[in-house]
Amino acid sequence: MSKKVYPDAVTALAGLLRDDMVIMAGGFGLCGIPENLIDGIRLSGVKGLTFISNNAGVDGFGLGVLLETRQVRKMISSYVGENKLFAQQYLSGELELEFNPQGTLAERCRAGGAGIPAFFTKTGVGTLVAEGKETRVFNGETYVMETGLVADLSIVKAHCGDTAGNLVYRKTARNFNPMMATAGKVTVAEVEQLVEPGTIDPDHIHTPGIFVQRIIKGENYEKRIEQRTTRKKI
Repeated sequence: MSKKVYPDAVTALAGLLRDDMVIMAGGFGLCGIPENLIDGIRLSGVKGLTFISNNAGVDGFGLGVLLETRQVRKMISSYVGENKLFAQQYLSGELELEFNPQGTLAERCRAGGAGIPAFFTKTGVGTLVAEGKETRVFNGETYVMETGLVADLSIVKAHCGDTAGNLVYRKTARNFNPMMATAGKVTVAEVEQLVEPGTIDPDHIHTPGIFVQRIIKGENYEKRIEQRTTRKKI
């Protein structure tokens, strides 16, 4: 078995966690989030963490469990509207928040993984997003400079992976997971299906194994719906 494969989340995270570190967590809403690895971080007891994640989970699930245990000091996020505890901690000054437009956050992660220290975008110009940041004019249009993001650790979730660390995401889980997998100094992945190298068609691989240092087969996944919306009965 590959040296990248670990039996569970706690073992896979051993030696990687410390107080006050920066962690990227993949996923979009509650889709494609690394549930097992998040729980492994909770069990470790590390604190003062900065999380780079599109959202902060919901109360009692996803990154929400780390808010409950007061292990998170700061969130660099795009959307946090589904977590009441997050709002309480932020409004009380207990939790720091750096808001990003969603596309800007995705590009900051991609840029960090590609070795690009900064880039210019029109998104946010003239708003609070641009305060304190450098702006430049290109072809008569004003752009704001955003910096690339790199994390001490990236935790991602894929539908399928092989023991060499090659990953395939499924549908919406492909949001944020691929770019975050490249932007961590160390990347740990959890997968629903773990297969042998050569099983996955090379053309179907989204994250090459060179970006993944450790991998586990996750278990007990919950297919939760973040916000259920249905039509009224006629």
